Amino acid sequence: MTRTFSLIIFGSMLTIFGCFFMYPIWTTVRVAFESPSHEFSIDYIIEVFQNRLYREGLLNSFIIAACTTVGCLLVSLPLALLFVRFDYPGKTLLNSLVLTPMVLPPFVGAIGIKAMLGQMGAVNSLLIQLGFMDAAKPVDWFAEGQLLGIVIMEVLHLYPILYLNIAATLANLDPSMEEAAASLGCSAWRRFTRVTLPLIMPGVFAGGTIVFIWAFTELGVPLVFDFERVTAVQIFRSLNDLSGNPFPYALVVVMLLISTLIYGLSRYWFGGASASGAGRATMSRETKKLPGVLGWLGSGVFAMICLLAVIPHLGVVLLSFSTDWYGTVFPQSLTLSHYQAALGHDLTLSSIANSLKYSGLALVVALFLGTGVAYVNVRTRIWGRQFLDVMAMLPLAVPGIVVAFGYLAMTRPGQPFDWLILGEDPLLLLVIAYAVRRLPYVVRSASAGFQQVSPMLEEAAQNLGATPWRALWRVTLPLVAPNLLAGGLLAFAFAMLEVSDSMILAQQAAHFPITKAIYSLILSLGNGPQIASALGVWAMVFLTITIVGAGVLLGKKLGVLFR
Repeated sequence: MTRTFSLIIFGSMLTIFGCFFMYPIWTTVRVAFESPSHEFSIDYIIEVFQNRLYREGLLNSFIIAACTTVGCLLVSLPLALLFVRFDYPGKTLLNSLVLTPMVLPPFVGAIGIKAMLGQMGAVNSLLIQLGFMDAAKPVDWFAEGQLLGIVIMEVLHLYPILYLNIAATLANLDPSMEEAAASLGCSAWRRFTRVTLPLIMPGVFAGGTIVFIWAFTELGVPLVFDFERVTAVQIFRSLNDLSGNPFPYALVVVMLLISTLIYGLSRYWFGGASASGAGRATMSRETKKLPGVLGWLGSGVFAMICLLAVIPHLGVVLLSFSTDWYGTVFPQSLTLSHYQAALGHDLTLSSIANSLKYSGLALVVALFLGTGVAYVNVRTRIWGRQFLDVMAMLPLAVPGIVVAFGYLAMTRPGQPFDWLILGEDPLLLLVIAYAVRRLPYVVRSASAGFQQVSPMLEEAAQNLGATPWRALWRVTLPLVAPNLLAGGLLAFAFAMLEVSDSMILAQQAAHFPITKAIYSLILSLGNGPQIASALGVWAMVFLTITIVGAGVLLGKKLGVLFR
């Protein structure tokens, strides 16, 4: 049974991966490298680098990604060191709060930032009242600082990914190695730079790679900030001109090549490294209690980061309650009508129903495939199982906008997969896209569960007369159910708030998911931004419950889902 089951999973994954991951990318790549006479050509790729606008977009995207990664590292590394090695007041609570940015898509937070940093926003109003700014000449923070604003939004949203990876790597680090260096007279700083930092680099690069690729391909935040000179937005703006224009395809291919190169270099340099340096830790680490003022200082550092991280959320919440927020520090009057409208508006009601439908079906697909992949990789020794695991994790390395663009390309009229568009309904496309994009979370969570459950339990059940299938269903799966539930919760929640696939694949209002509806409301006149903010708050509440639930089920292993 085990070998047959493994081969079925292996074959299913190869088929699905080939049809719905490799083929969409190949469709885009083929057009980018095909001349009008249908011969191989790199002219369009060369033109991307020769065109000033495209070159500027790539440069801006790279700058945003690099600055975001460095910013996340500067925030995450000290926090992780503090959390793993010391005790301080409110440690458990503050560690939970530091993950707050994950409960809001960054482009929704950008709405709150714009309300607070606009020319007549809360910050300028406060500075005018304090006499630090001329009311006749308020500073336009977004006039020249859009790039900086995007980086700040990305850092505040993505640093938890790097923090989780570094904290998990530090926790697994064998303390005897640092103690040996200390006994030889090595100073604390030298121990950190020469022993600790090299050993945790796998965790740093695992999280840093995801942060870099995420920021490099981010679409929502630049759109909300009206910053057109980044590659993701240039691709998005070209969606209505796919039939006769090869340059959007070339842009997507260049973005894919850069992302793949970054991911490949990270895997090559650090993929086989071990954070422990010599297998399992030989002894557990004892945390040091920070005394008196130092303890409260440690708590203050965490609290300050948490406060900065919730500023976009605070702006969204205030805007969702406001009837008039212009030229004042706080809204002049508050109302609950936007929340009623968010759950009663024609666009929002249909978008919530659509997202639940798309994400629920995607969850079923991701759970089936992810559990099968994890079982084959952990429980069997068949040839190719490691390739299967790498294949399932590749969606983390390939930007969502690339895959979504590929789906759009392969379903154009006359293409082999045009039947996936049910009339004008992108149901099948979005279900497949969500499932493929969130499959890594289920695989990693399920793998952790299978590794914790001894295979001897299945063998014991079989020795007592249970069939292999019955042993799997009645013994193993119930024991790994918390891991499957945690991975499934995160996969479902992040699918509900997916940006790239939703923005590109849903073209008609009747089929908009939540994120596309929020973006549409942001652009509308009247109270559209307030309704969008209210819908964002509902999304925050939903994702908060999900992440807290996953954290309770997985505990310290939550970080493995973002590797």
